Amino acid sequence: MKLLKPAMLAAVLALPLAAPAAYAETPPDLLVVAQNIDDIVAIDPAQAYEFTSGELVTNTYDRLVQYGAEDTTLLAPGLATSWEIDAEAKTIVFTLREGVTFHSGNPLRVEDVVFSFSRVVQLDLTPAFILTQLGWTPENVGEMVTADGNTVTVRYAGDYSPAFVMNILASRPASIVDELTVMANEVDGDMGNTWLNANTAGTGPFALTAFRPAELIRMEANPDYFNGGPAIEGIIIRHVAESATQQLLLESGDVDIARNLTPDQIASLDGDNLTVETFPQEAVHFLSFNQAVESLTPPAVWEAARYLVDYEGMTNSIIAGQMETHQAFWPEGFPGALTDTPFSYDPERAAQILADAGIDLPITVTLDVINAAPFTDMAQSLQASFAEAGIMFEILPGTGSQVITRYRERSHEAMLLYWGPDFMDPHSNAKAFAYNSDNSQEAYAATTTWRNSWAVPEDMNAMTTAALTEADPGVREEMYLELQRRVQASSPIVIMFQASYQVAMAGNVTGYVNGATSDFVFYRLVDKS
Repeated sequence: MKLLKPAMLAAVLALPLAAPAAYAETPPDLLVVAQNIDDIVAIDPAQAYEFTSGELVTNTYDRLVQYGAEDTTLLAPGLATSWEIDAEAKTIVFTLREGVTFHSGNPLRVEDVVFSFSRVVQLDLTPAFILTQLGWTPENVGEMVTADGNTVTVRYAGDYSPAFVMNILASRPASIVDELTVMANEVDGDMGNTWLNANTAGTGPFALTAFRPAELIRMEANPDYFNGGPAIEGIIIRHVAESATQQLLLESGDVDIARNLTPDQIASLDGDNLTVETFPQEAVHFLSFNQAVESLTPPAVWEAARYLVDYEGMTNSIIAGQMETHQAFWPEGFPGALTDTPFSYDPERAAQILADAGIDLPITVTLDVINAAPFTDMAQSLQASFAEAGIMFEILPGTGSQVITRYRERSHEAMLLYWGPDFMDPHSNAKAFAYNSDNSQEAYAATTTWRNSWAVPEDMNAMTTAALTEADPGVREEMYLELQRRVQASSPIVIMFQASYQVAMAGNVTGYVNGATSDFVFYRLVDKS
């Protein structure tokens, strides 16, 4: 493996945390990133569940199938070159790629795949639920995932579309680890968990060479990466919590990328050789009405609400650079997303809809909102625009935990919140926005439908279930598009925006990829020519 030159590494680590008077310059073959990385709790793929840890896992590990830097919407071969699907038998047989080695130098084996999946299930840490959806348990995983020659057979239980299973196998906990290295570092039966929270044991385009929590991540390029070695020799990610300091470091040339600048700072960047790129993110932001509140149950209220959101006004001011108009439950940038935006701010039309339905006005309703920017600003915008049609919001700000607790209890009236998928399959959000088969108080479900007491129409429930099992990818995608259209047109959940993310970087940096989730942040194609 190619190693960073000692002089280069020393120069980077010596870079100041505040901007000097003279313009600095980062080493030509090393990418230096300023980022707040104090969210990391774990970096073991069997445990990692934070945003930044997801980025680290993606750049140091591979999966059998995966979404890559070249096209983050395309599920492509990873450590498997091909696969055969038997939907009736609920099996997928993967043929392993030959000639791949782990960063340790150990060759990739089918045993590593079996071990990696079993390890996640056996450890049963936070992200294990993603894999155990397939019916895997500590008792049966040895039968559900088996190896023969150069193939791995994956079996699953439940009526699932193979596309759903493939997306599960492309998720973070499905990353393949080096069994020999991991088990050589096992302590007290932890299956190498302690060691893997300070090291990596993958096949990815980069290898972790240093990790100091809330201080530093250092990765070196893997020139033998099967999909092509990175264009740069390594990456230094420096923990810089203050966005103002990140801006100073970028403007002075001490870092190549600043990951956490505010929209105001983006607008105020001072430097001719700086660029800004905007990337759609996974979270969709919505306004919802609790159907346990009688005045909020008429569909005319839901319809009118869609014309009382000042989409353009907010995206051009208070949420500029942070959100874009998006009116469907599956985020743009993911396969199968509906990108139509049929609703715009039209208070006269909304008032007519309410009048035609004979709605008794005014309606006074409390609106729960997280007490932080930009959410309170958004709530005030909604308060002003909805008042135009006689719907009067009383804003109830609270901490994130307070707001979410009220939502889970179904004790709110209206709610301003956001939602993101757990994995790259539209069922992750369809279940949340288009399914609720039991609306009783005792049948708690972690969905927006149940939390808003919305008894979803039975035909929509049936379509959501059918889409999960549909084997034909084209038919399945159209079913999810139709579900998005139905929720978009008539539901007590008004989807308004999708989060966006702005990244500022030096003008000579190209190839940085920031997909819709933290699992889709790729550095392999970055060049500093």
